Amino acid sequence: MKLPRVYPIVDSAAWVGRLAEVGVRLVQLRIKERPIDELRAQIEVARGLCSAAAVQLIVNDHWRLALESGCDFVHLGQGDLDDADVPALRRAGVRLGISTHDEAELERALTLRPDYVALGPVYPTLLKVMPWQPQGLARLGEWKRRIGALPLVAIGGITLERLPGVLAAGADAAAVVTDIVRAANPEERTRQWLDVARASPEPVSA
Repeated sequence: MKLPRVYPIVDSAAWVGRLAEVGVRLVQLRIKERPIDELRAQIEVARGLCSAAAVQLIVNDHWRLALESGCDFVHLGQGDLDDADVPALRRAGVRLGISTHDEAELERALTLRPDYVALGPVYPTLLKVMPWQPQGLARLGEWKRRIGALPLVAIGGITLERLPGVLAAGADAAAVVTDIVRAANPEERTRQWLDVARASPEPVSA
């Protein structure tokens, strides 16, 4: 599969709707520590917005709710994998992205035949304290050589200014959180991301 090169991650259906209106084709809904009814409602609203705008929605973590709501793509961290029913997701035709941070996690992810692998944090991140050191661009290139045609998503501390280097290093897509949602004009910042991504050469698979 081929991923759009700009991959925003947001924490509400309202953000999903805002970014869909400016041309984003892929977005992850990542909501933590909310009541299950609120989570379900947010996922269902986001799914409807994405369906109407021809945007691919990826649900982070809440794979059961994603199944219930008819979503077709989930993203799981390594901890999420411990209790996820991956065979059930596959039977339902749900695609899967998996976070990785080191060699052991990459090996584990590849045994599950994901639809993409994410590597991070590429740079220091403002979003949360990470137990891993920044991976750097060289590690991105190493991961891409390891996984070949499987899409690679770079995440962590990526800004518009860093985007060309991340894509040139081998990432098929760059995930963005704070550089968009904390911008003075998020819609305009998103347009800038899309423009820079379109101007960047496509990666060459190993």
